[in-house]
Amino acid sequence: MSVHSLSVKTAAETALAQQFAALPPSEPRRAAFAAFDQRGLPNRRDEAWHYTDLRARLAEAAPLAPAPDAARLEAAASALAALPRLGDMRLVLVDGRWAAALCDPPPSGLTVAPARDAPEPDEAVVALNAAFTEGALRIGLPPGEITLVIAHIDGPGAIFSRIEVSVPARARVTIVERFEGGNGQTQRNAMATLALGEGARCDWTTLIGDDAALHLETRRTRLAGDATFNDFGFVCGGALVRRQLDVSHQAPGAKIALAGLSLLDGTRHADTTLAVRHSAPRGESREYFRHIVADAASGVFQGKVIVAPLAQKTDGAMKSQALLLSPTASMSNKPELEIFADDVVCGHGATVGALDPQQIFYLLSRGIPEREAEAMLLEAFGAEAIERVADEAVAESLRERLSQWLKGRAA
Repeated sequence: MSVHSLSVKTAAETALAQQFAALPPSEPRRAAFAAFDQRGLPNRRDEAWHYTDLRARLAEAAPLAPAPDAARLEAAASALAALPRLGDMRLVLVDGRWAAALCDPPPSGLTVAPARDAPEPDEAVVALNAAFTEGALRIGLPPGEITLVIAHIDGPGAIFSRIEVSVPARARVTIVERFEGGNGQTQRNAMATLALGEGARCDWTTLIGDDAALHLETRRTRLAGDATFNDFGFVCGGALVRRQLDVSHQAPGAKIALAGLSLLDGTRHADTTLAVRHSAPRGESREYFRHIVADAASGVFQGKVIVAPLAQKTDGAMKSQALLLSPTASMSNKPELEIFADDVVCGHGATVGALDPQQIFYLLSRGIPEREAEAMLLEAFGAEAIERVADEAVAESLRERLSQWLKGRAA
């Protein structure tokens, strides 16, 4: 990625520098902020951020959210009580910090401990996360099968969080990560790293359902041989959302499936940018994303599959489909393949369109009102994406959120 040194700082960049200067000194964090300071906020000159110019969009940086006090924890507990219960254990972060008192007791073999190793600040958003995150968590999962819920309960302010998850060989884990509570004063920067052992499997579902002004999310996943990773992102909230996923495998036989559904209305903007890196033989990857874009909202999908020279027998397919419900709605699709091996099967496709008028007419001719007919078609379009979520309880909760969003539009 190219680095652009910016001599004139924006108000947000200046505020970030002032906030960092007030933090306790730490050499790794100082190095991370220096890396950010050299780059500045991502902008259109950075190819990966061409459709989401964060430097132009972020007018001001929110003040750092304070460590949660007793009253804040009590409010977070009330918010948790309203959420459906899923899984074997719930891990809770309040305003980016681990709230041990709100977490379920861990099952045997599961460990949660502070993570002190900061990620390499090789990208501006990651560098900011490394500079500002306090109390990052390292989660070690036991052998066997487990379902873990990670709940982020956020309030106003700038919130930074980082989690590191390690899945042992041949273990199977279902992770449901949900972001709740954010409002128009919430600016969130969340990072997660995931390491899958040989033959392990992880199904990770992320729900962004609050009204945070800014949601920046970075996920980096590394797969050992014959490991399987299924990721699903459900976006139905947030004024400005950017999910960036980087998945790679260095050993043969890895299976990767990335999918998602974005429901965008008003003036929301949601950007999904991903890179899948095949560096060993017999890898398989599937990317399947759907977007429903209404009003003056805008969506972005950027997907890149990179096949290294040694990654023979790679099988890859990528698809992004969007429905635009308004003349002022927009969608930018940019699927890419970079193939340096000769024995592969890879392809990609992208479509942007409106609801099929013939399907609408068919339903109207059977006495179904137009608004209801449109909702039926949209629900079917979204439900087909949700079918890629393996856990039926998780999938059902997403179908309920889809139905709520459609009812909100019809109201």
